[in-house]
Amino acid sequence: MQSRTRRPQFFYTTTPLPCPYLPGRTERKIVTELTGADSETLHDKLSRAGFRRSHNIAYSPVCPGCRACIPIRVRAADFEPNRTQRKILARNADLEVRATPARATAEQFALFQHYQQTRHPGGDMAAMGFYDYRAMVEDTPITTGLVEFRDAGGKLLGGCLADWLSDGHSAVYSFFAPEEDRRSLGTFAVMWLLQEAKRVDLPYVYLGYWVPESRKMSYKAGFRPAEVLIHGNWRALGEEVPLTGEAVIAG
Repeated sequence: MQSRTRRPQFFYTTTPLPCPYLPGRTERKIVTELTGADSETLHDKLSRAGFRRSHNIAYSPVCPGCRACIPIRVRAADFEPNRTQRKILARNADLEVRATPARATAEQFALFQHYQQTRHPGGDMAAMGFYDYRAMVEDTPITTGLVEFRDAGGKLLGGCLADWLSDGHSAVYSFFAPEEDRRSLGTFAVMWLLQEAKRVDLPYVYLGYWVPESRKMSYKAGFRPAEVLIHGNWRALGEEVPLTGEAVIAG
């Protein structure tokens, strides 16, 4: 019986670009394509090594002279919401949460567009059309879902794109109705993923990169107990880290 020849995996570095998190700094990434029958296995391994996914590409920052982006994941079984997070859970107890396949809809896109134009006007994503949004959701070689959050009347208030890994869930991007700010739906989405991972006995929820110097990314340290990837090893995040910022999964 002939053994299958494994295709070599190639990695490339991107052209330097302005950092989206820290003004005045430069961003550079190492990227590789996720393709073929081994995509799920490769994505699992790369996620544990601190990579993220966008479409069919896995990437990790390799910025010259900067280590501000720190991979972070939360231990689902041990997660206990703090006082503020318990209030957010209570505030959203009326919502219907449904995990759907990664299929873009006009309803989702309308909310996504409203969110971008209100929260991030002038940003690259604010200019996305429906086909760009559909590619973001559907152009995936691995098991991906879109979690929808609806009110009692069935109105879509938020969505969270997430990858389903062998050892947990990976939050890719969330968006929500800006007028529903008081619900803190970004934070609620993370807690829902944690509850779901615990329900199906998966150990982690991956939150991408924690950037302590960036307020919009520092919120990730508020989910405890968390682990950060330092010099190739996952280590417990110390309790001395300040907990600031509001949750909007992006990165």
